[in-house]
Formats: sequence, structure tokens, C-alpha cells
Amino acid sequence: MIPVERGITDSACFHCGLPVQEGAAWRVRIDNVERAMCCPGCKAVAESIVGNGFSDYYASRSGFAATLDGQDLIPPELQLYDDTAVIAGADNGIVEADYSVRNIRCAACVWLIERHLARLPGVLSADLNAVTERLRVRWQADACKASDILKAMRAIGYVAYPYDPVQHGEQLERSRKTLFRQLFIAGLSMMQVMMYAVPAYLAGEGGMDADMEALMRWAGLLLTIPALVYSAQPFFRGAWRDIRNRAPGMDVPVALGIAAAFSASAIATWQGRGEVYFDSVTMFIFLLLCSRYLELTARRKAASALDQLQQSLPASASRMPAYPQRDTELIAAAQLRTGDRILVRPGDAVPADCSVVDGETDVDLSLLTGESLPQRKTFGDTIPGGAVNIAQPIVAQVVRNVTDSTLSVLLGLINRAGLAKPKLALWADRVGAWFVMALLVFSGVVFMVWHFLDPVRAWPVAIAVLVVSCPCALSLATPTALAAATGRLLRQGILVVQPHVLETLQRATHIVFDKTGTLTKGQPCLQEIIVLGSVKQSDCLRIAAAMEKSSTHPIAQTILKAAAGLNPAEATALHHVAGQGLEATVDGVLYRLGNFAFVHAMIPSASTMPAADADPAAEASYVFLASRHGWLARFDIADEIREEALAVVSHFMKQGKCLVLLSGDRHEVTQRVADRLGIPTALGDCLPEAKLSFVQGLQRGGAVIAMVGDGINDAAVLSAADVSFAMGNGAALAQTHADCVFLSGQLSALCETDRVAEKTLSVVRQNLAWAMLYNAVAIPAAALGWITPWMSGIGMSVSSVVVVANALRLCRHRAGDRKG
Repeated sequence: MIPVERGITDSACFHCGLPVQEGAAWRVRIDNVERAMCCPGCKAVAESIVGNGFSDYYASRSGFAATLDGQDLIPPELQLYDDTAVIAGADNGIVEADYSVRNIRCAACVWLIERHLARLPGVLSADLNAVTERLRVRWQADACKASDILKAMRAIGYVAYPYDPVQHGEQLERSRKTLFRQLFIAGLSMMQVMMYAVPAYLAGEGGMDADMEALMRWAGLLLTIPALVYSAQPFFRGAWRDIRNRAPGMDVPVALGIAAAFSASAIATWQGRGEVYFDSVTMFIFLLLCSRYLELTARRKAASALDQLQQSLPASASRMPAYPQRDTELIAAAQLRTGDRILVRPGDAVPADCSVVDGETDVDLSLLTGESLPQRKTFGDTIPGGAVNIAQPIVAQVVRNVTDSTLSVLLGLINRAGLAKPKLALWADRVGAWFVMALLVFSGVVFMVWHFLDPVRAWPVAIAVLVVSCPCALSLATPTALAAATGRLLRQGILVVQPHVLETLQRATHIVFDKTGTLTKGQPCLQEIIVLGSVKQSDCLRIAAAMEKSSTHPIAQTILKAAAGLNPAEATALHHVAGQGLEATVDGVLYRLGNFAFVHAMIPSASTMPAADADPAAEASYVFLASRHGWLARFDIADEIREEALAVVSHFMKQGKCLVLLSGDRHEVTQRVADRLGIPTALGDCLPEAKLSFVQGLQRGGAVIAMVGDGINDAAVLSAADVSFAMGNGAALAQTHADCVFLSGQLSALCETDRVAEKTLSVVRQNLAWAMLYNAVAIPAAALGWITPWMSGIGMSVSSVVVVANALRLCRHRAGDRKG
């Protein structure tokens, strides 16, 4: 280490102590002071140190960080990440961590990074999401360290740092501003160069004297230099990195085209003869930057919904250690434990899953479920972590630790989302990589042929081929469409975990539904009150509610919910008989409420016998009410079918899909539900093994299964299905085995997913068809000399813009819109 000198100034890098070049713009805010950096590397390292809470390093260090003259590309202080990674993510010796990666250009970048990291000793997997620029790595703690991964990324020319949502968002914004400045300079150069190029075009060959023509050329050369040196930096850096790593991507033909066109024009200007293409060079740089700026905007839109969800859990909580005393203490949300009482003020996000113990309020669940309307929460109601209190302060009791909360489970699913690639994207990646190699070879062949036929035209024709055939459109065709679609679905409360969901759902031949909690609400509901005596229906309900007032049984809660708004009655001498019912006195009269046998025992034998629980096909459970004078009422309580279930079934029936209902409930009840919804095949009394066996049997026959389920007993069959969907209010185990989660808990989300899937695959096919058609027409035309370099620049840029703009239409897709 180099000793730290007193009075550090902007002339020396605050991180490593090397001199800072005059005009260098690399600066990092450390302890609220802007510090100068000598290079982007030191800037990235310093940002990582500060962004992860290690800024004390700079206050306590005894020397500067080692420079490249040392033997390590990663300075020693980054070894702090080794400890924090192990502490945060170690599980049986396996560590999993996320990193943000800068300067992802195309599919070749993804391929190179994943392949390079996979070769590191101890690395089990490396998956990079090109849209969000987020890398997930799993490795063995005893064979690899986090600093090894950062070092390996640096070795191939990429800057990576531990993922932090805020820092990642700031980095994307800085990248956008830098790209906009480069775009502005390129546009300014293009306009100025065109001012000198247009008169030469209008004058034609021989229409301008030699001195004036030379002036025009030299002016064009000088005005092109800013665009070449500053605006074209991303292409040259990307191309050099690809060449150095022997993984040619789309930057290689772009950089070669720009360099070749400028070199040829500069030589022609120096010699005073030949064609110049300064206008084509500046126009090409400007239009390509336009398409990249549009692509970056699309990426940010796709990542915004994910980032909002990830930032919705607060970092702190107001715990009430001596409740019911109202004193609070501010603690880290991660320190909350089950049973803690917390105060949630209006405007605060709930830090963990909890239940209301004091007060009532309205909460905003839009980030979690996509539901825009606030929901009322009163005593005993549960509130998931991440919900926002928007009305009154409440006291809540933590029911799950932060790491086990609903939002934490969903964040775990989000971290899995987008890392793997669907078949269409893998196909485009493979084609794009081979396409670049074939293009370079083809451009060389075209140059040699034209050099033999017409040496004067050989150079511009080869340049036109390089430029016009850049595979940007092909590489962007699938990821931009998938990013736009998944971002749109997430804003509607539909979390796509696996990348094949949209593709496989469209190929599905069978839609298999679970019953309880999927086609039904999963909660008992009072369907009907059959009056059996002379007492009015409302009075029967009021009496039953008085008897059930102190019970927590689900059926009791159903009766109490149905009686809300009625004048309450008081029950005395309450006696509960386990498994049978209740006996109590209400308004001086003795009543019984429960099953048929229990209630019948107190009724005179001469009383009329009502229908009992004898019908095996009955969907409802019967609860009887009677007094010593005779039967009063029968309460029919059943799991209610969802309002949207019939519309969902009809949606897929119209598509010709085979619909199946599988349930662990009685077969007679399952068949009744299937008949009401129009589902042709229904199987009841199915244990988890039976469900799994049935689905696997269909798959052996060639069926493609889409499974929709809810509950722990669906986990196995959800995993076995070709594509699976879990209700967001179901068991966490079912969600973690599903490919897609309906955070809103609405079955209608399945129809919306299908509509978006249909639209997405249509857009992907359109993009791929456009990219291939464009190249099939443009490359031969350029090789035949029909397209000039400036025309090829326009064509290539327009091709990329068309693909991205077409994909962004998915962001405006509305439910029910099946056009386009």
C-alpha cells in the first residue's frame, strides 16, 4: 500500500492515489464530499464500497489501494464482500448472490459472461438477465469468493458490483445521461457535416472548383472527429472487448464499418480524390445511438416494476416492546420476530406479515397484487409485508419474520425471473452469434470480388454490407418483447417466474384446474338460509350470530360475516359440544345450532323432519337451528365458486383446449362444480399422488399441460406440469413450485396472461420475420452495390427501431384486446 498523504486534492485519485488527468469527469461522493477518481475502474470500486456501507474504509485506511502495478485487479478492500456474501447467502456451503453488470450490449455479452464465470473453480451456475443487467451466481463457499467473481468480470472487460436496487437505478440513470450526451454530440456533428455535404451533392461531379471541394472535405473530416472520438466510444470499446475475448458480437461489424468508412474518407481527403463518407459516418453513429437509447428506455421500463416491488419493504420498524404501553423504539426490520407488536403510521409500509391487534385502516396493496382500490383491515385481519397504510395508525402483531414474509417469498421468485431464456431467445442468440462471423467473412469476399470487378467501388460496397447487416434487430427481437410483456403483467399483479410461461401456455393442449381455492374461493360462504319454522330469516340469522359470537371456527365466522349489519343479540348459558354444535339461551329462549343429530335430540318427535346431510352429492354443509318448540332454519354453507370462473372456463373452451378438474374433495361435489362451469372432465377424491399420476399420464400421451392450483398438496403436480400457475393468496410452497404467480389472487389473471402471451408471441414472430426479411433483402442489395453506406446506416437503424417500437406496443396492451 502507498502511504496516504495529507491534504488530498483533486489532482490525485482519492482511491488509489494516482494522478488525475486534467478534465477527467470521474467523481464519487464519499461522506458527502465529491472525490476525484483517475479512471472508471477506481470510480466503480469506490461506488461499490460506499454503496454497500463500507465508506469507513476510507477514514481508517493507512494507505491507498493497490494499482495495476500490483498483482491484483480487485483491491483488498473488496474482500469485505466475501464475508458479507457468506453471511447473507450461505446455505450448506452454497452461496448465492446478485450483481449489477454494466455495458451489456447484446446476446454475445450474455454468452461470454456466463461461459467465463462457469469456468471458475467452485462456480455452480451463472445467469445474466440482459434486460435488467442483473447477474445471479451460485458458488461453493470453500472453493470461490465474491472477490474472485468481481475479478473475473474485470478480466473480460465488464464492471460488476453487488446488486443494490437504489444504486442500480442510479447507474441506469447515469448510463442514460451519458448515452444522451453521446447522442447529442453525434446529432450535432451530423447536422454540421450535412451542411457541407449537401452543396457537394447538389453541384454534382465537376460542378465545384477543386479548392472549394477540398474545403468541404476537410470541414467534414474535422466535424466528424467529435462523433468518432466521443459518440462512437461504446461501439469501439465493445468491439475491442469482443475481439479480445474471441466472442464477436454486434459491435464488431458496427465498429469495423465506422472505422472503414472514416479511414477511406480521410485518405481520400488527404489525397484529394475519391469518395468521402463523413455524412454517412455521422448519420450512422447518430441513428444507431438513437436505437440504443430507445432500447435502454425499454429496459428501464421493464425493470421499473420489479425495482418498485423490491424497494417496497421498509428498512426499519417502530416496535412497541412494552405493549399495551405506546412507547416505541426504532429497529431494523430484519430484527423483527414473530409476536412483536409494531406501530404502523399512515404512509408507512408494513415491514413484515402481521395481523391487526388495535385499530382499523385502509391499506394499499397495488404493488403486491396489482389491485388499485384500497382494502379495509380491522382487528384480526392479516396484512402482508410491503402493503402501505393509507388511513389510520394501527398496532399490528408480526406473524412471520421478514425473511419468511409474503413479500420475501415473492422477491425470491422475482430473483429467479428472467434468468433463464425461452427457446425463441436461445435460438436468436445462437443465430446472432453465427451471423456475425458469417457476415465478416461475407464482407471480405464481397470486397475481393468488387476489387477484381471495380476497385473504386470495392471499399464502399464492403462498408455498406458491414453496416446494413448489423444483427441488432435479430438480437433485440425476442428480449425486448418478453421484457415489455412481463413488465406489463407484473403491473397487473401477474408475476412470470420462468421465461417459457408465455410460449408454453400458447402451446398447451390441456388446462388442468384444482378446485378448492382455484375455481372456488377456498373460504366457506353462506349460500342460503332455508326457513323451517315461523321465525323470520333475519331473526334466525341474528340468533345464530349471537351464539357464534365468541367462536373462531370458519363456519362461525361465515355466519357472523353474513349477519353484519343486523341488530346484535346476546347469548347466555353458552355450552359448546365439540364436533356437534352449540347450545345457548338468546332472549330467554334455549336454542341449539349444529349438525342434524345434535339439534334433532332436543326437538319433539312430532316436528316435521327437514332435509339432512344425507345427500352425498350436496355441495354445502348443513347447519341447523332449532328450539324446544321445533325446527327454525337450515344454513347452507359451502365453498363458493369464483365469480370469474365461468368466464375463464369459457375463454379456454372457445380455443378448443381440453379442460380437466382435479380435486381432493368428494367426487360427487367435484362433478357438481364441473357441471356448473361446463368442464367436461372431473376427477374427485384425488390425493397428491393421484393428481401427479394423472398429469404424467396425459404428458406420456403427448399432451402439453397447463396446471392451475392452490395449496401445499398441489406443489408436486405444479412442478410436473409443462407450465404452472399458483394463486397469490395460496400456500408459499405452491407458489415456489409454480412458473407464474397471480399476486392478485384473481383467476381472471389466467385469461389476461393468455391474451398477453398470444400478443407477445405474435410480436416476437413479427420481429424475427422482419429482421430476417430485412437482412435477406438488404445484404444482397448492398453486395450488388445498390445501397450506399449512408443508405445502409439508415436501413440498419430503422430496422432496430422498428423491432423495439413493435415490442413496446405490448406495454399498452389492454385486457380483452385480441387484435393486432
